[in-house]
Amino acid sequence: MVYVFLANGFEEVEALAQVDILRRAGLGVTTVSVTGHKHVEGAHGVQVMADELFEKVDYTDATAMILPGGMPGATNLANHSGLCEMIKVAYRNNAVVAAICAAPLVLGRLGLLRDKRATIYPGMESEINGAVITHALVECDGRIITGKGPAAAFAFAYTIVDALMGRGASDRIATGMLYKELS
Repeated sequence: MVYVFLANGFEEVEALAQVDILRRAGLGVTTVSVTGHKHVEGAHGVQVMADELFEKVDYTDATAMILPGGMPGATNLANHSGLCEMIKVAYRNNAVVAAICAAPLVLGRLGLLRDKRATIYPGMESEINGAVITHALVECDGRIITGKGPAAAFAFAYTIVDALMGRGASDRIATGMLYKELS
């Protein structure tokens, strides 16, 4: 199961593009609110109803944990101690851990980016101290995937699909969504 975590102030396109594209790929995706309420408000006022509340989910089946960026969404995720612990456990259990825009700061604070190639929203590089910062749109280093910002949302999702289903698994979806015509 893929889990996408939502905190108030999340970047809507970075969260919802992941859910849409991963579900198109046939992956099980559950949106999880860390707010204590299923209704979560994005950084631009879009209201989303999460599938589940953080405390009600058993994460033992996690194949991927996805953290959308946005502010203050990313810091709200970083301040959720239960989520931070669950990310470390999932990573130790070989799950993919993915964060986009400002959210790589969560992985940086957990020490998961040390000596890993990573990218983050411009100006936030100090938040991922210890990473090999590439400034790429999307960076994949083993089971860690990072994205630079909202413009990376599709490429980020396709990279996650390929990480979970095998190289090139996203090609059919990207072609169907006309993404391949643009690249």
